[in-house]
Amino acid sequence: MSGDHHYNIALEWTGNQGEGTSDYRGYSRDYTVSADGKPAIAGSSDPAFMGNAERYNPEDMFLASIASCHMLWFLHLASSAEIVVTAYHDAASGVMETNPDGSGEFTSVTLSPTVIITDPSQIEQATALHDQVGSLCFIARSINVPIHHDVTVTVGP
Repeated sequence: MSGDHHYNIALEWTGNQGEGTSDYRGYSRDYTVSADGKPAIAGSSDPAFMGNAERYNPEDMFLASIASCHMLWFLHLASSAEIVVTAYHDAASGVMETNPDGSGEFTSVTLSPTVIITDPSQIEQATALHDQVGSLCFIARSINVPIHHDVTVTVGP
């Protein structure tokens, strides 16, 4: 698995309503993200920035990439530690601050995974695995926003 891995997507703006960007309010922020062999993702900007609330915005996808990378590494670590995970749900949140000049940045991300495992004696170990993920997750290692964890591990089927 070592070596370079290359990823390609296509991004197409679909928001031209006939006059292009001739007027700031005269175009849609809608776009489509696609990759070979995968379903397209309908995107737009956040409604606060004149976007379509029914589509994913870059901020949603940023959080989704962090949360999904964290989950996949956690599941790998759990499997390697012989912890049987039967369910995983995360309600990730992030805070983005905008500056007076209109630029902005995420200032924090909080992952709130709820994990169900089969063995009650492994709750502490499963909880601790989340602290290891940040040093392994490719996305977390590639960004500069602090990522916090509010983990719940319970036992179930």
